[in-house]
Amino acid sequence: MTTAAPSAASPIAVVTGASSGIGAATARRLAAEGYRVVLTARRKDRIEALAEELNAAGYAAAAYALDVTERGAVDAFATAFKTVGVLVNNAGGALGADPVATGDPDDWRRMYETNVLGTLNVTQALLPALTASGDGTVVVVSSTAGLATYEGGAGYVAAKHAEHVLAETLRLEIVGTPVRVIEVAPGMVKTDEFALTRFDGDKEKAAKVYEGVADPLTAEDVADTIGWAVTRPSHVNIDLLVVRPRAQASNTKVHREKR
Repeated sequence: MTTAAPSAASPIAVVTGASSGIGAATARRLAAEGYRVVLTARRKDRIEALAEELNAAGYAAAAYALDVTERGAVDAFATAFKTVGVLVNNAGGALGADPVATGDPDDWRRMYETNVLGTLNVTQALLPALTASGDGTVVVVSSTAGLATYEGGAGYVAAKHAEHVLAETLRLEIVGTPVRVIEVAPGMVKTDEFALTRFDGDKEKAAKVYEGVADPLTAEDVADTIGWAVTRPSHVNIDLLVVRPRAQASNTKVHREKR
């Protein structure tokens, strides 16, 4: 990973969901690449602590508390920028693992609002600034759940399929403008919060997701992938990059070591 000191002319990178996991790791990676990073998330204390960490390390970072599902707040946030170089749509997540027959509609609604409408809100609000930069990049952090189904995941799968199609359609619609659309679709990533949030704080259920898997992906692995994709030459567009741990051949085929 390269290390570059930002200047006033350095492009801005906005990262949503930057309070933990992939979002926080991506903010660190892009800061090290020389971007002035803007961290957004609902948990103000966390993003402020991360911004302080990055600034102390000689990078340039600012924190902005934001719920991506609140369109008025997103529009107000966007007015602060004339140009944006990179937008990383990372905010989202999974809730529950119930079958379709018994899934909680409120969980489905919340997943759709964060993963899909949140991505839509921020992308729409910042697209003029991305275009004005003359070299903008929209990154959508989706999931392999957006490409293939699995039992017990229908609500999350449905939301991530919609997010995948959003990215694919946007790329078609803005071709010819100076904005790239990159989708990064991670497979099994072990972070402090993803599975724990999905299972409503049940540590035992969360641990079983990764049970026997020697090396699931880390947040830093995904951030490294995002950092590589956005730093390709301007004419190079990484349409879709699927990244899984070696132990995971598909959403339903995972090698687990026997104990």
